[in-house]
Amino acid sequence: MRKETNYNIRIVGEALLLLTVSFGAFAYFSHKVLREEGVRNAEQTLEGTMQHIDNILLSVEQATGNIYYDLIQHLDDPDRMYTYSRELVLSNPYIDGCAICFKPGYFSGKDLFMAYVHHQKSASNGALDLTTSDTFAHRAYTEQRWYTKPMESGWIGWIDPLKGEETEREPLVSFCLPFNDKKGERIGVIAVDVAISHLSNFILAMKPSENGYCILLGHNGSYIVHPDKKKLMSPTIFSQTGRKADPTELEAAKTMLAGKSGTKEFRRDGDDWWVFFKPFKPIKWEGRSSGEVAWSVGVVYPEDDIFGLYNTLLYIAIAIGIVGILLFSLLSYWIIRKQMKPLSILAKSAQHIASGNYSETLPYEDRSDEIGKLQHRFNKMQRSLQGQVDELEEETKHLKQQGTLLQMEYDRAIETDNMKTSFQHYITHQMNDPSNSIDGSVTTICNNRHNISQQETNKQVDNIQRKSQTMVDLLDHLAHFTENETGKEGSYE
Repeated sequence: MRKETNYNIRIVGEALLLLTVSFGAFAYFSHKVLREEGVRNAEQTLEGTMQHIDNILLSVEQATGNIYYDLIQHLDDPDRMYTYSRELVLSNPYIDGCAICFKPGYFSGKDLFMAYVHHQKSASNGALDLTTSDTFAHRAYTEQRWYTKPMESGWIGWIDPLKGEETEREPLVSFCLPFNDKKGERIGVIAVDVAISHLSNFILAMKPSENGYCILLGHNGSYIVHPDKKKLMSPTIFSQTGRKADPTELEAAKTMLAGKSGTKEFRRDGDDWWVFFKPFKPIKWEGRSSGEVAWSVGVVYPEDDIFGLYNTLLYIAIAIGIVGILLFSLLSYWIIRKQMKPLSILAKSAQHIASGNYSETLPYEDRSDEIGKLQHRFNKMQRSLQGQVDELEEETKHLKQQGTLLQMEYDRAIETDNMKTSFQHYITHQMNDPSNSIDGSVTTICNNRHNISQQETNKQVDNIQRKSQTMVDLLDHLAHFTENETGKEGSYE
């Protein structure tokens, strides 16, 4: 039984090993494929996010371009500049404000001129109203980078967020478009503002996952898009207060600001996060400004959001695999036990036959496989062995009967020999007296042959004759007895 159990365990173990290796390989490669699929989905989300941001920026650029060509036809009408600014803000939901500034002294009687129209929240009902102003922040516009950079170099593009002292309200990101007079001399700048809080709301509306979000960083590390409003107010990602950032998070930020594309894993508040990032590159369109934007866009996921489903599927697959392996083990053990049952019966029968039970009856099943053939041959061998055993038992019985007869004959022969010996002893004993008497008579005659009388001699001779006759008779009896017993022994043979 132990050997059978060990054999079953060995077969099931080998099958389990093969199944485990196969399932392990399947789990490894499927998990790898699923993780790659998750990464691809995240990268597609990143690409979609960048396109969505670019669409917003492009709409602002196009709206600015729509007034540009009409504006340069009316450069001598300062009041019309307020109209352009107002209409531009009203025409695009992404635009928070528009400033049209001219170089100092362009209009006679005015050193500085800026037509600035922007949204401002009403103190009474909280609604956004349009407000007109001729100043921005707490410094002259000629000292602010959104004006100086385009005026000095003719640069067209988006500047990094204006925060803190650079803006009078919330942080802004501005599109700067310088314009020239009919002589080709640079005389002013159109600066279109987009509030980064509004931009974040528009971008974050397309949520990449349940807990994931999008970010957009300026080249100096300032936040342009982020779901946390407090971070939008921070000067840069490296100047966050109120918590200690993990070194891996700062390393991911440095990699993003280096203008690289890729993926980084980092820890935040004890949890694992992933960020997929790439440099923000506006789509090139004919007529669009070619100014480069040194921004970086990324999508941030908790690990469970990007890989949680795949990990869950893996755990489910592992659980199903374990249950399948257990069921396979039980089924294999049951099938093997069932298939091996005839062999077990044959083994027990062989043990019984080896113990002397040659009449063991073997169950016979009509099977056509190897076990059935073995069982058939074993039955045939058992019947042949039983026939030989029966013949041997019959021969043994016959030999036993002959042995009994021989024993009886042997006992009888011993008894006869004993009788012969006893009879011979008896005859020999009976012959002692005649022999002694003859010896005495002979001795008497020999010793007294000169002195004995004739009568005495005759008497002694007569005694010798009579005793001799007695001995002859005894010898005749002995010969007759021996002849009779010898005849009996011949008849037994």
